[in-house]
Amino acid sequence: MECAKSLRELAEFTGAAMRGANAAEVIITKVGPLDTADGSTLSFLSNKRYRKQLETTQAGAVVLSSHISYDRPCLTSKNPYLDFVKILSLYAPSIPLPEPGIHPMAFVHPKAKLAKDAAIGPFCVVQAGAEIGKGSVLVAQVYVGENTTVGEHCQFHPGVVIRESISIGNRVILNPGVVLGGDGFGFAPDGGKYQKIPQIGTVVIEDDVEIGANTTVDRAALGETRVGQGTKLDNLIMVAHNVRIGSNTVVAGQTGFSGSTKVGNNVMMGGQIGTAGHIEIGDRVIVGGQSGITKDVAPGQFISGYPAKSHKEDMRLLAEFHRLPELRKKIEQLETRLKELEKE
Repeated sequence: MECAKSLRELAEFTGAAMRGANAAEVIITKVGPLDTADGSTLSFLSNKRYRKQLETTQAGAVVLSSHISYDRPCLTSKNPYLDFVKILSLYAPSIPLPEPGIHPMAFVHPKAKLAKDAAIGPFCVVQAGAEIGKGSVLVAQVYVGENTTVGEHCQFHPGVVIRESISIGNRVILNPGVVLGGDGFGFAPDGGKYQKIPQIGTVVIEDDVEIGANTTVDRAALGETRVGQGTKLDNLIMVAHNVRIGSNTVVAGQTGFSGSTKVGNNVMMGGQIGTAGHIEIGDRVIVGGQSGITKDVAPGQFISGYPAKSHKEDMRLLAEFHRLPELRKKIEQLETRLKELEKE
């Protein structure tokens, strides 16, 4: 069903200021990017890289920073991206979810405990002793192992696997293919062969965590692997056994955490980052993409590179690296001149 809101209604909804001729009369039926927008579209500008598109856009209105000059209908805000996200929630299509109850093609063990309004979709399996909380939804083909507890208002999408004795909080979103509680990678050398180390710990996922598609969080060898409240993990991330990730941390795709790594609160990590095992990354650390972290990182640092170091130092070294061909040429010229002087 189409959503139609006046720009005035959207201003009241977000608390943003409205300006521009006849702005209150603009009706918005959809949201989209500046370059493809039409007169019924609301767009936004938060990155100066797209400033030129603002001059040619056909958008009915734009959400932008308060300091930007724009004489057409717009909403101005100190945080245009955040306000646009709030508006986006009004226009986002609803995800089709199964109705409360157990689908005829699902299997729920008689000793499992389900809240009355939990929804168990087709081809899901819920094993003995598992508990599914109020309003939680298993969309389809979700496996929940024995004695695992799932909190309230969670959403688990197709292909999610949650092994036995895992603890999951409230409002957790698991995207397709997430695996929680697979065995940690532990093997003891034994005369040229390897003996598997039983992984007898657990995984704890706290409230308001979202985990992206095909991300894995391994079971601890002993104790627990933990992902803290409000943390967001992107697709294709590897969280090894006994890793502890703090609260409100965000991690981009293809990052890998080696065993027993500790990550603090409010950390921001780019994509394709690797960590050595048994290191500690402090609170509020920012890590540039493709970094390799080999040692502890103090709180509040901005690091990048391999091995990871101060981002400022990494950029300086990178600039020097690009000068190497020029420096080599100068050295060769000096060597040639030196030989000539020696002959003289």
